[in-house]
Amino acid sequence: MKKLTILFLMAISLQASAQVTTPLASRRGVGGEAAGYLFAYFEGGGDQNLMEQLRFAVSEDAQNWYALNGNRPIIASDSISESGGIRDPHILRGEDGCYYIVATDMHTYDPKQGWGANPGIVLLKSQDLVNWTHAKINLSKDWSEHFSDAFWVWAPQTIYDRKARKYMIYFTLQRNDRKTLITYYAYANKDFTAFESEPKVLFSAKYGSIDADIIEKDGVYHLFYKGNTKDANGREINNGIQQATSKKLTGPYKEDFKYIDAYAGTRTSVEGSGVFKLNGRDEYILMYDLYSSGRYEYQTSKDLKTFTREPQSFRKDFFPRHGTVMSVTAEELERLQQKWGYVLKHEFESDGNPVIRDKHTADPAALVENDTLWLFAGHDAAGNQTGYVMKDWLLYSTTDMKHWTAYPSPLHIDDFRWADSKQAYAGHVAKGKDGRYYWYVSTNWCGIGVAVADKITGPYKDALGKPLLTNKDCFASKHSWACIDPAILIDDDGTPYIIWGNRECYCAKLKDNMTEIDGEIRRIDVPRFTEAPWMHKYNGKYYLTYASGWPEKIAYAISDNIFGPYTPMGVISEIAGNSNTTHPAVVRFKDQWLFFSHNGGLADGGSYSRSVIAEPMNYDRDGRINFIPATPQGATP
Repeated sequence: MKKLTILFLMAISLQASAQVTTPLASRRGVGGEAAGYLFAYFEGGGDQNLMEQLRFAVSEDAQNWYALNGNRPIIASDSISESGGIRDPHILRGEDGCYYIVATDMHTYDPKQGWGANPGIVLLKSQDLVNWTHAKINLSKDWSEHFSDAFWVWAPQTIYDRKARKYMIYFTLQRNDRKTLITYYAYANKDFTAFESEPKVLFSAKYGSIDADIIEKDGVYHLFYKGNTKDANGREINNGIQQATSKKLTGPYKEDFKYIDAYAGTRTSVEGSGVFKLNGRDEYILMYDLYSSGRYEYQTSKDLKTFTREPQSFRKDFFPRHGTVMSVTAEELERLQQKWGYVLKHEFESDGNPVIRDKHTADPAALVENDTLWLFAGHDAAGNQTGYVMKDWLLYSTTDMKHWTAYPSPLHIDDFRWADSKQAYAGHVAKGKDGRYYWYVSTNWCGIGVAVADKITGPYKDALGKPLLTNKDCFASKHSWACIDPAILIDDDGTPYIIWGNRECYCAKLKDNMTEIDGEIRRIDVPRFTEAPWMHKYNGKYYLTYASGWPEKIAYAISDNIFGPYTPMGVISEIAGNSNTTHPAVVRFKDQWLFFSHNGGLADGGSYSRSVIAEPMNYDRDGRINFIPATPQGATP
């Protein structure tokens, strides 16, 4: 077959444009020991035309996963497959320093194909995880003598046969008679572009099987698969993940007829089992796709014989379907993120405004602890957006406003199950008297929630399981998005207050537990209040900074009492360039007051693709805030 070089789709982020293509020199790569994991999958949600395409996600602990490239495909299926789609990708680190992917050639969302015949396999090969070559196998055509009736060729996987010194590809086959589901295998040729010989039977389960996954431990090959049990009349009475074992890779495999997954015997169906070993630990994860309920869960084992009974869920910012996981080195993680955008912890330097340039950030909130400034931000999903698409919140830190650390997203809108809006609007983090961190977030019309974490970097969990505040608490408002934009002030005596609102501004005292309102909710009356309140204190007075008018400017007002009355002091920041909105945050950091806001400052920025900026802020001798123009240098020293 003709081999084509495929250039992957470019990510939009500025930092993601760089490439590193150093070939690996060994099985573990030129970066040393394994430092994380790579998850290859296809997507189960969103645009149907983009779902059956290859995606990557990465993790440092195999529990918290972050999609690369904004969960967009890293390669277009119509450029590598006959059908225009791919499913069930399996990724393998080769013995030769290369990487291998095989996938089902299938496009169920094409109305002309659906769940009809799909006798194909897509093969991909790479030296750097970034640039790939591809080939296609059509079993019914390429091996027509004995496989012309191939109907389904599903869930292929690759394993290296040390005895044969070849890569073995195995897959589920159903023929046109639709009677059996049998696992076949064949060896790939040297170029990984075709089978070198006709496939043979590898495993024929008593009642049929799909989605085989083989892993070797202590000289025994464990073949995990989705199996079933039938009664005397041939009616299926149970199904789930099962296991067969063999001392030889090519079999024969012996079934034990036991079900491993926690959902066997229930109405919840699973498939797509995948087993991988945890880095540096004698422990394995068996993960599976709960395809009918939209979940992806796992159980663990130390011997591949007995597994924990209670399933656990991955924390993720995507909706994976049947995929597989491979360990990767720190160098490989870096290379993947250089190509498709950073999602794990990394360092960068800021050269002025915008502060962050590899992502679109909005609605800044800042917290200073000791010598570190922590910047919390909303996340506009992409450039040139025509509406708000915000699914998670971001976190950064610095000790000098030039050298920054970016952290994996600690909070996602899906962490608030009650937030049907699925919109991650502005938030603010404060430290409670108990030493924990509380992240107050707005979810548009669903209300203001609060998440809590023991560490400032998270992970954060919904503290209440319901909103802290809703539109019912906004007694002077009638529109559906009134309950947004929370800000927290911890007063000099340690009393916490929450301020929020759109069109009307509200304020209330919080109880010391940080999750309950203490007393009456009051309205703060200031002129031309639009949204985005922020409260700080200076020389004993309360300074309320807020977005005013439309398009928005930043105005402020001063009071001797947090509940008012407030004296309007005017505008301190003009309209934010090509963004209709702006959002203030004010903190003192190392003897310098700083003013954060956002604009549409990146090349593909705008009202819905914003960027956080920072400027020094100063007062005159009467305590008035001097006007703050937006500058290219910003607050960078």
